[in-house]
Amino acid sequence: MMMQTAEYDVGAKSFHRATVALLGSQFVIGWIMPGVSHIAQPAGLISLHFSLGIVILGVTTARLLWRLAFGVPAPAAGLPNWQHRSAQLLHLALYLLLFALVISGWSYASRHGFVVTLFGLATVPAIFAKGSAFGTVIGEPHSAIGWVLLAALGLHIVAALYHHLWRHDRVLLRMLPWIG
Repeated sequence: MMMQTAEYDVGAKSFHRATVALLGSQFVIGWIMPGVSHIAQPAGLISLHFSLGIVILGVTTARLLWRLAFGVPAPAAGLPNWQHRSAQLLHLALYLLLFALVISGWSYASRHGFVVTLFGLATVPAIFAKGSAFGTVIGEPHSAIGWVLLAALGLHIVAALYHHLWRHDRVLLRMLPWIG
C-alpha cells in the first residue's frame, strides 16, 4: 500500500460514504420487499434491490481498486499490533462478504430465470442458466451472507466507536468527511 498519511483521502472517504448509503438502502429494501420465491419476474422493490446490488458491485470493485492503487493510512499511533491486524482482517472480510452477497444474489436471480436490469435501462446478463444446480448452490446462501455482513458491519461500527469513545484516538476521525 502506497499511502502513509494520517487520514484517508477524499476518494476513500467518498467510496466509504457511497457504500454506507447503498448498503443502508439495500438492507432496508431487502427487509421490506416481498419474497421472490413466488414471482414470475421482479418488479418494484425487488427490481430496485437487483439494480442496487449491481451498483454495489461496481462501487465495491472501484473502491477496492482505489484502495490497491492509493493504499491506506499508516496505523494510528499507539495502536496495538493485534488491533491493526484485526482491522485488516475485518476489512478483508467486509470486501469478501460484499462480493459474495452480490454474486450470490445475482446467482439466485439467474437460477430463477429473472431478468435483471440496471434501473430498467440495461439488461444485466445472467451468470447461470435458469434451473442451474450450481447457481442454486451459489445463490441460496444470499440471505445468510447478508446477515453475516450485517454482523461484520456491526463489529466494524463498534470498533470505530471504541476507538473514538474509549481510546480517544483518531481511528474514526480519519474517515469522517469533514476531517483531512
